[in-house]
Amino acid sequence: MLHLQLPTDPRWAALAKEDLRTLLIDHAWCEHKAASNAMSIIVRNPGLTDLVQELTRIAEEEMSHFGMVVQRIRERGWALGPERKDSYVNELLDFVRKDGSPEERLVDRLLFSAMIEARSCERFKMLSGSAEDLELREFYRDLMESEAGHYATFIGLARKYGGRQDVDARWQAFLAFEAGVVARYGTRPEMHG
Repeated sequence: MLHLQLPTDPRWAALAKEDLRTLLIDHAWCEHKAASNAMSIIVRNPGLTDLVQELTRIAEEEMSHFGMVVQRIRERGWALGPERKDSYVNELLDFVRKDGSPEERLVDRLLFSAMIEARSCERFKMLSGSAEDLELREFYRDLMESEAGHYATFIGLARKYGGRQDVDARWQAFLAFEAGVVARYGTRPEMHG
C-alpha cells in the first residue's frame, strides 16, 4: 500500500529500543509538527471545504497523539525535552515545488505530507513488532493504522485538487527522491533519524 522504494534498515528498530527516551521525545514532537503542517495547509487553502474538514480532523488526531506520547514519557519519569531539527523532513521539504501554479504547490505539499505519513507508518509497524513493552506494541500498532489513514487522505486530496496534473507521476518522483534521502538515515533512535 505504501509503495516505499527503500525499507528502513531493521537495525533502526534496535537503536530505538535501546534508547526509548530519545525515541519517545522525538516522536512527540513529530506528532506536534504533523498537526502544525495540517493547519498550515488549511491556512493557505481556506476555500477548499473538503480539505479543511479532512485536515482539521488530522490535526486534531495528531495533537491527540502528541498528548498520548507525552503521557508515555511522563509515565516513565521523563520530561518532554526540547524539539530537535528533523533533517529528513527538511530534505523532503526541499523537493516541494516553491514555484508553479497554486495547484502544483498544493499537490506537492499534500504529497510531502503523504510521504512523511507513509514512512512513519512503516516505522510504527516495525516498533509494533519489536517493542519489549506490550502496551507500546499495541500503541504503535494503533498509530500505524492511523498514519496509514492519514497517508491515504493526503494522497486522495492531492488527486482531488490536482487539476490536470499527473499526480501519480509526481508521487512516483517523491518516492524516488525519498528513497535517496532515507538511505542516509536510520542511524539514530529518532522517528526519522
